[in-house]
Amino acid sequence: MINSDPYGPINRFQPVERQNDITSQLAVACLGAGVITTMAVAQGQNPITALGITVFSAVAAVMLGQVL
Repeated sequence: MINSDPYGPINRFQPVERQNDITSQLAVACLGAGVITTMAVAQGQNPITALGITVFSAVAAVMLGQVL
């Protein structure tokens, strides 16, 4: 049988490998949360509280990313 798909056969039995590992996901999530946290510290929020919020939101984003 001739395959008419120009991109080759589609393998539906093996899961797609993710290119990002957890550390790079965590770094991107921390950068994103850090931008908003920097704005909050500039407005007068406690830096320790802001750091805690950044870490919590980054870990939550990575956990959600792993589930999806």
